[in-house]
Amino acid sequence: MRKTDSQSPPSPESDLSASPTPQSAMPEGDASAAVIASSALFGDRREISISHENLLYRLRITRQGKLILYK
Repeated sequence: MRKTDSQSPPSPESDLSASPTPQSAMPEGDASAAVIASSALFGDRREISISHENLLYRLRITRQGKLILYK
């Protein structure tokens, strides 16, 4: 049996009006994971230090409002 174009789903590229996944959507995973607002961590600072397994990491808010983790 031959499949026609009307039976195939539209490709994501063809529907430019589709709304993107919201930034606030929680990733799949452990439902018991703690959610901490970045404002609670940073306060009025743009960068914080995080100690993990005897290593020091820096978490920074960029000018565009994104987070970058440095080792």
